[in-house]
Amino acid sequence: MKIGLDVSGGDFAPKVNILAAHKIRQDLDGKVTLYLFGSKEEMVSEMIQLNIDPLSFMLVDCKEAISMEDHPIQALKQKPNSSMSVGLNYLRDGQIDAFASTGNTGAMMVGSIYKLNTIPGIIRPCISTLIPCINGKQTVLLDVGSNADCRVDVLTQFAELGSVYAETILGVTSPRVGLVNIGKEESKGNLVSQATFKALRELPNINFIGNIEGRDFFSNEADVLVCDGFTGNIILKQAEGFYSLLKKRGIQDEYFDLFNYENYGGTPILGVKGNAIIGHGSSNENAVYAMLMHAFQVATHGLSERITNAIKE
Repeated sequence: MKIGLDVSGGDFAPKVNILAAHKIRQDLDGKVTLYLFGSKEEMVSEMIQLNIDPLSFMLVDCKEAISMEDHPIQALKQKPNSSMSVGLNYLRDGQIDAFASTGNTGAMMVGSIYKLNTIPGIIRPCISTLIPCINGKQTVLLDVGSNADCRVDVLTQFAELGSVYAETILGVTSPRVGLVNIGKEESKGNLVSQATFKALRELPNINFIGNIEGRDFFSNEADVLVCDGFTGNIILKQAEGFYSLLKKRGIQDEYFDLFNYENYGGTPILGVKGNAIIGHGSSNENAVYAMLMHAFQVATHGLSERITNAIKE
């Protein structure tokens, strides 16, 4: 298995990325070859300081880097030799099985769509997150930010994408799909929500169980929660904020510790031809490690191929 990492991406690059890469290489010894994209001079210098052997990795020298402040589309055009652009090229050309970055999220999303292309039949690629539930299981929430406004057909396709993700990564058979709404009844919500409810109910390949209210997100009433990116991002950020508040109050709880984003690291872009993983910009070593481990898991299970086959059916 060949996994690529954007070493120049993230707020604490390159150090935390190199440390995480070193740890994942040790833990997956013999199972993975890591391709590190960034300034070779900087990577080698950092590795020497950290007492890490540069020969343990495939170092791909990239003369440019896309910053968090760069405009996504302009950056990809103006910086073709950036670590993110070159990494996506390697993924597109089959030289690596997955590519992960904690860099500019917009650029990673746009770059994945235009460089990898969307899977035939996909209307809009999206990103998801895993919600920890009180019973120890996890629920897939999508979209969480890439599509603020969604039509009915887009939301119903999210249900399909989320179902494949839950089956492939979480091992759930016939995942229960719920529609995020303000009430349980079919008539609740805005016009888009009402129309989506009817459309999901008619899909034969989706195990649709109805509307799910905000108070039930963390009780595992559904294995997949579908919503537009505007709503999903608010839910995600609220969960992260709640975890931060508990920490500030000095409250230690085993369940609420699962809300720490470091445990998940990153999420795949669902609907593109390749396993591209987006991580949190402020990721530390633990978060980058989790992102790389998830990239390995996604590539091992062939998530992108599974989605392609599901959309064809």
